[in-house]
Amino acid sequence: MASRELPEKRRILIVDNDRDTTHLVKILLERAGNYLVLEENDATKAHQSARSFGPDLILLDVVMPETDGGEVAARIQADSELQNTPIIFLTALVTRVEAKSGLNIQGHPFLAKPVSIPELINAIQRHLPVRTTSHVSLPKERPRSDS
Repeated sequence: MASRELPEKRRILIVDNDRDTTHLVKILLERAGNYLVLEENDATKAHQSARSFGPDLILLDVVMPETDGGEVAARIQADSELQNTPIIFLTALVTRVEAKSGLNIQGHPFLAKPVSIPELINAIQRHLPVRTTSHVSLPKERPRSDS
């Protein structure tokens, strides 16, 4: 029986100036699923953290001191290495009803804070890019030529 490889953890970067929020989300996501979470509490360092971490998805607070989430998102999208990385905004500026209305911020989905972890995981799953496997694939079965 072949041993199954554990899937590689999906990398999530969470950018929020509230350390309690990022730490709680990190613990809950890592406990709940196959995620490796990096916290960044300084929005001015978010772009560099994204470049060095190479996240599969970014959770980004909208309202932060010095640099807001919109500016961070614009920098990330202007970066050829990161431009295809999905971003989900987290904001206390909207209600849950508004967040579920299908509207978006700068073309990105958003969730109302405080966010529930099941809701967050659902959003992450919906927006994570499909992983292209670089593993060895099994040869396709050839049609038999039984005559």
